[in-house]
Amino acid sequence: MEYIIYLFLVPVVVLVIVVVGVVALFTNRNSNISSMETNQAKPKISAKDFCLNLGAFIALYTLVASLLDLLFTIIDKAYPQIISGYNYYSGSSPISWPVSILIVFFPIFILLMYFLEREYKTDPDKQNNVVHRGLTYITLFVSGLVIVGDLVTVVYYFIDGQELTTGFLLKVLVLLVVASSMFVYYISYLRNKLTAKSRIFWRALAGVIVIGSIIWAFAVLGSPRTQQLIKYDQQRVSDLQNINYQVQNYYQTKGSLPGLISDLSSSNNYYVVPVDPQTKASYEYNLIGQSAKAYSLCATFNKDSKAQNGGTIYTLYDSNSTWAHPAGHYCFTETIPVSQYKNIPAMPELTPTTNPNYKY
Repeated sequence: MEYIIYLFLVPVVVLVIVVVGVVALFTNRNSNISSMETNQAKPKISAKDFCLNLGAFIALYTLVASLLDLLFTIIDKAYPQIISGYNYYSGSSPISWPVSILIVFFPIFILLMYFLEREYKTDPDKQNNVVHRGLTYITLFVSGLVIVGDLVTVVYYFIDGQELTTGFLLKVLVLLVVASSMFVYYISYLRNKLTAKSRIFWRALAGVIVIGSIIWAFAVLGSPRTQQLIKYDQQRVSDLQNINYQVQNYYQTKGSLPGLISDLSSSNNYYVVPVDPQTKASYEYNLIGQSAKAYSLCATFNKDSKAQNGGTIYTLYDSNSTWAHPAGHYCFTETIPVSQYKNIPAMPELTPTTNPNYKY
């Protein structure tokens, strides 16, 4: 549900806002030019007004999308879903983008709204221009659409007999609260019910929600330093998966396991064995036995993988092999799936042709 909103609804709405704003600007400009020829009146919409309104509403939609993305990520971490089948190693939940957007765009939004209100105090008629009112009604329409869609989703899940998990209900509640807040605010604005005190209240409430969400995210998912340590672990697992794949390729080509990890580079001049991204030390490869077709790959991890994503990690190359690990030094024992290779014919050796007409 959140991906539909973040990846589809928001870009579409922003595109609609831009198109409506541009059309409204040029339509109003043409009508004002024709009226100025007779009345010499000032145009109702200037380029400054257009840019301020368009920037404020784009910042608003960007903030709301990032806030929902961040809150949904926190909920997914606090109440992880049980997923059947296998998934790729994802490590920590991605919060860098939404947090960065909130930190940068929230002050921009507040600043743009301050400039708009200052313009409206100087010239109250600007609140009734086509661009401002059009974008306001679009926001109302989108908010109402999200509220209806949110409620329809809950009813559908209930009627369809699907489990209403805590995480799902929290996401529904978050979406309902955010969309309803936007709807109530702009309805009050259009009905001239907003006072100076109520505007301060709404700004303070928005600030508390944004700052509180960022603090909550760091409390649940860890500080930036914790995220960095987790990313190191992600890279370690990815490197070990890559080495494991190369070992299986080596066995398929040579018919035996490499004695040393450096043998992987010797048999493939284009392959460079990765090293630990944090310590720059080599990964450990230990041959358990040629007859057993077994070996181990070792690394030292910063965090327990279950504490990172709460689930089992599966490799892309071998869906039977899990890559869950504790914190500290840990070895993964792997075996060659001989059944996958025993019926593969050996590669024929290439010999030079004796045809005198063949050109190399």
